[in-house]
Amino acid sequence: MKTVIIGTNHAGIAAANTLLDNYPDQEIVMIDRNSNLSYLGCGTALWVGRQIDGYEGLFYTNEEEFIHKGARIHMETAVDKIDFNGKKVYATDRDGKEIVEDYDKLILATGSRPIIPNIPGKDLEGLHFLKLFQEGQEVDKDLSRPEVETVAVIGAGYIGVEIAEAARRRGKNVLLFDAESTSLASYYDEEFAKLMDKNLEDNGIELHFGELATAYEGDKRVERLVTDKGSYDVDMVINAIGFTANAALGADDLETFRNGAYLVDNHQQTSNPDVYAVGDCATIYSNALQDTTYIALASNAVRSGIVAGHNIGGTVVDAIGVQGSNGISIFGLDLVSTGLSVKAADKFGIEVLSTEFEDLQKPAFIKENNEMVKIKIVYEKGSRRIVGAQLASRQDMSGTIHMFSLAIQEKLTIDKLKLLDIFFLPHFNQPYNYITVAALKAE
Repeated sequence: MKTVIIGTNHAGIAAANTLLDNYPDQEIVMIDRNSNLSYLGCGTALWVGRQIDGYEGLFYTNEEEFIHKGARIHMETAVDKIDFNGKKVYATDRDGKEIVEDYDKLILATGSRPIIPNIPGKDLEGLHFLKLFQEGQEVDKDLSRPEVETVAVIGAGYIGVEIAEAARRRGKNVLLFDAESTSLASYYDEEFAKLMDKNLEDNGIELHFGELATAYEGDKRVERLVTDKGSYDVDMVINAIGFTANAALGADDLETFRNGAYLVDNHQQTSNPDVYAVGDCATIYSNALQDTTYIALASNAVRSGIVAGHNIGGTVVDAIGVQGSNGISIFGLDLVSTGLSVKAADKFGIEVLSTEFEDLQKPAFIKENNEMVKIKIVYEKGSRRIVGAQLASRQDMSGTIHMFSLAIQEKLTIDKLKLLDIFFLPHFNQPYNYITVAALKAE
């Protein structure tokens, strides 16, 4: 059986490895328009902000590894069209040569693409996006120019906040803009997001929330950012508004979700039984919502690639859904979340209650490495099942969110959590654990 995989980042790589490592009867062909594969884009800000020595470690595999396993791989090759009836992929390589690959099964792993604001001045120099490795290189190069003193970052989601920190660490004046009233509004309720807002301000980042960019101005290169509330002199702009599914190749032939992503079942199969879609170009099932949705995360992409690979290989594997677990660490403040915030639940029409608590991670007599931890648990009012959790601290408590992810997946109720067996030792935690206390405080 011959499987063609279009796209060789996290989802495509996971699918290819699953097939190559487990199903020797598979002929695998991989196609990607980029010159590199496996780039961990979530590490761009660490590299640009000089928190790590370089970008080399952000690549976890390479073309040669797949060739060694027996795959054929076409890099710097753009797919022009797909004949879904004739089961052929038509592409053009970097030398202009046409490549035609037939297939038994096709995996679309084309990922996502940045949302580009269609406003005046969008073609000026000094405007950047952050998705590919090459875009990270351009941002790093521009930040190295001494004449770049003030940087505007548009979008205060994860990527925007991270690259704002990176630019500040490089000694730049940083202005952070978002149409929402806080940073990280898609992931956290206001009381958690405002902890990050204060953290950003305390570290010298100028916040402009509730502002919408309306134009870029300048002579050849951007010199000003204009919003609905003012005009700001800037030397560089980084757009981090968000991403949408990169699903143009099959948009006319495959069933799609409301945002254009390929609609898939729990085997990652599209409306065409010989075509699978994985990663950011496809939908995913949310256990918190108990419905199909779209969540673009690298961790979700890897899992979807594994599921598609096994099903194509002949082993039936059902996706178990996701919670959208995520985290961020900025200037020493860590926030993690999973499932739905109260704000998100309201948006989707789910009636919820919440409970929260704040305390030291360890007993007060532990003086070193002991920080406050803030926790919020969101649960459905009727069923009382846990649908979300958020934590914030300057101590690493990130592992806690994995338990809440499993709780959402298994439909655990807030009441089951109240007497959960949580061990106590002063080196690690308190006898009245903040998880237990928060659960006990639930109505």
